[in-house]
Amino acid sequence: MRLFFWFSILFLGQLGAQETLFEGHIYDAKTNAPIPYVNLSFLNTLKGTSTDENGHFYLDVPTSYLKKQVHLSSLGYNDTIVTAAKLHRAKRFKMAPESFALEEVVVSKKLSKAIFLNPISSYSLSSGFASSDTPWVLALYFPNIGQQEKVLDVVTIFQRPNVAFKRDSASFRLRVYDVEPGTKKPGRDILRESMVLRTDKNQEYISVDLSDLQLKMPKGGVFIGLEWLFVPSNWYTNTYEHPISKQKVVEDRFAPTFGAVFTKNQNFRAMVYGMGEWTDFVTKSKDYAENLIPAISLKVLRN
Repeated sequence: MRLFFWFSILFLGQLGAQETLFEGHIYDAKTNAPIPYVNLSFLNTLKGTSTDENGHFYLDVPTSYLKKQVHLSSLGYNDTIVTAAKLHRAKRFKMAPESFALEEVVVSKKLSKAIFLNPISSYSLSSGFASSDTPWVLALYFPNIGQQEKVLDVVTIFQRPNVAFKRDSASFRLRVYDVEPGTKKPGRDILRESMVLRTDKNQEYISVDLSDLQLKMPKGGVFIGLEWLFVPSNWYTNTYEHPISKQKVVEDRFAPTFGAVFTKNQNFRAMVYGMGEWTDFVTKSKDYAENLIPAISLKVLRN
């Protein structure tokens, strides 16, 4: 089975709609340093972009979008909602660093027994996830089964080949969340540093060693998130025939394409973050016996 899922909806609007260049820079409110890889999303739309390495963003949007609100998100900074018109006029915006108390991680015993959660082979990949229109976070829930003390050790992320993407590599950001007790959705980031990863085009998977961070697995489990970055080095176009008009459609898309697998294990929950909120991603197999989830494996250590 060769399927691809894009987090986008095609809206057919009037031709010739007036557009505006939405452009500016995002800075740290304390240091005045530019903030790279800030995701900007127009609320209640599927339109967004990211800042580049120099904190610069630009995007052509319908002029009417200047009346909307924009959600700004970046690891280590407070999520911010601001009017698009204010950003458009000022061209500069400062985000406040997130305040948090450093939690001392004390591992009482030497943890050496490895447990592999959601082990995956590249041969089991059945589809993939790509992104267009707005930056998304794709997250997979890993339950904490049992009462043993556990530490996150290695995260392995599989990707799918994409012939439309011609560059040698693509980048994305790794996110690690605890779980909100009430909603069971991703909560706060427990990974306190921005971890932007680069993966080669022909690389089947990337493994990330988290052992030095000594991240305890929360009692409620953990969400591993994959955040797309809408930067020029990740951009490519996809061309297809519209099913109704039969006209050729060219869409902007952003790499990488993450792998996906079907599983019968109901403990794993896939969610996506976009337009300011988390929602469940549910796709069933043809026999409705399995769920499609991101191809992410997690190695933890316990005593």
